[in-house]
Amino acid sequence: MEKAYRKGSDEDERPWAVTIRFGGEVEGRELNRDFRHKDYATNVLSFVAEEDMPESDEWYVGDIFVCTPVLVREAAEQDKPLAHHLQHLVVHGLLHLVGYDHELSEKEAEVMENLEREILAEMGLPDPYADNEEDPR
Repeated sequence: MEKAYRKGSDEDERPWAVTIRFGGEVEGRELNRDFRHKDYATNVLSFVAEEDMPESDEWYVGDIFVCTPVLVREAAEQDKPLAHHLQHLVVHGLLHLVGYDHELSEKEAEVMENLEREILAEMGLPDPYADNEEDPR
């Protein structure tokens, strides 16, 4: 995660924190519907921390929600190790927290996907987009 944060963020070197939470399909669907107006459970959601957080030496970046049933189903469908898919989704979520948004344009999607590939390669993981058209959107 440190690699994803440092590559994706232009923040200073101060310590940072993020919460990663796992939940079920009902909660994932509710969160996706309430915050993105999409009525289905998605694999990962990111919530940027409020700007009016108390002053701290540590920068609280935000929250990442992983929908466990979707994570497990996608890993099986894509014939990927569960741990690899989870790491990809966490990197993807963290990049959202530091400002990347693949839904803005095809160019932004390409930038974000290339950054994901680079970070995951540095972690010793394969290209998550190789041999499939699925992505964590």
